[in-house]
Amino acid sequence: MESTLSMTDAIAPQLVAILRDSIAQMRLVPGSALSEKDIAARYGVSRQPVREAFIKLSEAGLIEIRPSRGTYVTKISVREVANARFVREALEAEMARNAAQLATPDHITALRTLVGRQRAAAATGDFATFNLWDEEFHRTIARIVGNDFAWRIVEAARIQTDRVRLLSLPDASPLELLIAQHAEIVERLEAGDGEGAAQSMSRHLREILLALSRIAPAHPEFFSDTELPEHTQRLVPAG
Repeated sequence: MESTLSMTDAIAPQLVAILRDSIAQMRLVPGSALSEKDIAARYGVSRQPVREAFIKLSEAGLIEIRPSRGTYVTKISVREVANARFVREALEAEMARNAAQLATPDHITALRTLVGRQRAAAATGDFATFNLWDEEFHRTIARIVGNDFAWRIVEAARIQTDRVRLLSLPDASPLELLIAQHAEIVERLEAGDGEGAAQSMSRHLREILLALSRIAPAHPEFFSDTELPEHTQRLVPAG
């Protein structure tokens, strides 16, 4: 939680953003305890905005407030991650399909630059930076389409998938494979191949299901359940 607060803006929304990012980036691990007093002291604020931030994060399902027992980062639910991936695929595959008709040479250059930055982060084992460039890659495709509403839904779903993604790098989700998948999406977009871009995006987003099948058993302390919903079980190869 290295971010700082602006004392000229409302404090609670800033705390929500900081804590949300810390949860997504696994700086606050699933199941860990949160203290109003400690966070208030860390940022030099009263406990009231911290309490307000906790309520917002609880409503988003990111933390669990247990009366008289404490506040904890919500553990990862395999079912919720699978459902979030389902939403992301539905929206992002369609955005990729549309982006293939709208992408300019400048857009393609920007996407290739992001792929290059991911490759550089992978070379140094900087998984957090790799994940940030991954988010920017997907956000750039949404910008090409110009659908801010769809991207806000994707962002909400990402927090469910990002924690698993960070846990899975690089063992369960080889970085070279993820980079190659991004490069393939860019090639489809450059060729104006909407259907190919959509299919490439779908394959890319289904990698999280393979990661789940390996990560959940390896880190049971971070998970609240391990059962994939029926609509995704058929997407995971047997064995």
